[in-house]
Amino acid sequence: MTDRPDTAAPTRALQFETDRGSSRPFWIALSLVVALVAWMGSGLVFPGAEPEKDTAIADPLPPSVMVRPSQAEPVTLSYRAEGQALPDRDTEVIAETAGTVIEMPASKGDRVQQGDILARLDSTRAEAALAQAKEQRTNAQREFDNAAQLFERGVATNDRLSEARATLAAAEADVASAEEAIGNLVVEAPFAGRIEALPASEGEYVQAGATISRIVDNDPLTVAIQVPQQALSRISEGQTAQVSFITGQTREGRVSFVGAAAAAETRTFLTEIEVANPGGEVPAGISAQVTIPTGEAKAHRVAPSIISLDEAGQIGLKTVEDSRVAFHPIQIVKTEIDSVWVTGLDDDVTLITLGQGFVRDGEEVRAEPQEEGAQVSTNAADLPLEVAEDKP
Repeated sequence: MTDRPDTAAPTRALQFETDRGSSRPFWIALSLVVALVAWMGSGLVFPGAEPEKDTAIADPLPPSVMVRPSQAEPVTLSYRAEGQALPDRDTEVIAETAGTVIEMPASKGDRVQQGDILARLDSTRAEAALAQAKEQRTNAQREFDNAAQLFERGVATNDRLSEARATLAAAEADVASAEEAIGNLVVEAPFAGRIEALPASEGEYVQAGATISRIVDNDPLTVAIQVPQQALSRISEGQTAQVSFITGQTREGRVSFVGAAAAAETRTFLTEIEVANPGGEVPAGISAQVTIPTGEAKAHRVAPSIISLDEAGQIGLKTVEDSRVAFHPIQIVKTEIDSVWVTGLDDDVTLITLGQGFVRDGEEVRAEPQEEGAQVSTNAADLPLEVAEDKP
């Protein structure tokens, strides 16, 4: 066993020395934080002067519109309607007795006068029927004379005399009917006109009531139109009317009839215009436009494109009064190809012709005069809904 010394060698404790440069970043960061806080707080302790407000901002200018002056002018008011030309008379001539057609002097398309012969029927049967009727009348007359003589003598009774009288009357009626049938064998034109159709032909056997011909009288013509109830008060019999036919011909006519009862389906009144048509130059059945003057009024002539609508859907025009927009409801009294005549405005106004779709009633605007020859706006925003003409 080895002997350990009684005393051990002394032990040194570990010691660390602080590096003076290692704490330098901490103090730098702390200094920066203090400086930043001091700078941010300086605004609260020493507030800066507030910036002066700019009170010189200009107000926006009112919208600009283009305008032109308009003055009311006298204009003839009229009612316009589409109609159809009808013949004065259009009749089918019928055979009033049966027989065979043996002659037809007239042809289709010929003009005939009243009383002209249209057809002749065979008279053989009619003459035989007349002879028979006359013979029966002679016998009936003889029987009546005998019965009367016997009655005077007191031999015959009153009943026999009455019976003989009735038989004689029937025989006379048969004779009259046979004579009328003879007269009806000649078919005549009931009035002057033009033959439009000849259904019968020579050699044909026709029954009583069969159509022999159709005659049309075109002088005068009757133009029929339908007048709505709201315009009826403007139309009266005797008014003059201008009638333009689809063929290009124009005639002056006269209102000859105004209906007193409306059609249940359309609530319109039949009105007829009589138009002279010498020689039947204008054919019947064609379309026609009727213009009836109904008075005069002072109105403004404007382009349809400047008409506007208000919030309620009323049509009207916008004017400028004391630099502000004014909306005026209007009524269209006459239409032309490129313009309309309207009432509802003062005699002298300043109409907005461009920009009316972008301004409202009462709004302040800058009015600029429209140049001579400048066209008015056709912008979709400036155009109103389609305005109907004065028609049924």
